[in-house]
Amino acid sequence: MSACCKHLHNLVQKLQVRHYIWRDLTIRNQSDNRGRDKTEINNRIRDREVRVIGEDGSQLGIMSSFDAYRMAQDKSLDLVKINPGATPPVVKIMDYGKFKFDQSKKEKLAKKTQKVVELKEIRLSMTIDIGDVQTKAKHANKFLSAGDRVKVSIRMKWRQQAHAKLGVQVMNDFFATLDSVGVIERAPLVEGRSIIMILAPKKQADKPPEK
Repeated sequence: MSACCKHLHNLVQKLQVRHYIWRDLTIRNQSDNRGRDKTEINNRIRDREVRVIGEDGSQLGIMSSFDAYRMAQDKSLDLVKINPGATPPVVKIMDYGKFKFDQSKKEKLAKKTQKVVELKEIRLSMTIDIGDVQTKAKHANKFLSAGDRVKVSIRMKWRQQAHAKLGVQVMNDFFATLDSVGVIERAPLVEGRSIIMILAPKKQADKPPEK
């Protein structure tokens, strides 16, 4: 081999080494837990034999992990173990850095678009008048229509505890004004000096009320 060819060969090897160092650093920076990614990739895969899937999803057969890693290197890609429990383990050739980046973007987008369901509270009384019931029902209607759950509570005074059934009836009458937008997720229940009922948006109801 001529001196020129040797120089070119050494230069290519150096560039490959730098490429994989850069790739490894990129993957580590995109990993959680201070770069400790539990996924086995590249030379971390030490299995004697692996089943290889190509970057296009094609089946490349069973081979040694070393040969599979060299195949990924030749394509300037990574070897990633995707099914360690299989016999032999399944690996895939891919751009793992790009995969992690795309996965992170999807997770961030999902968090932005995810609706956070809140538990709002409406307080009634044993002696509430019709006007106040209507006002509080409007607030509850607004919460339920927005997709939030509503906790309805009554705090009984000492003598009222002997007539808790009246408080439960107040709860049921209150819900009757909201049955078009909500359902009873938890039926009115006496807890000490309180009576509590949980309402949920009608479209989210998928289970019977608790007893």
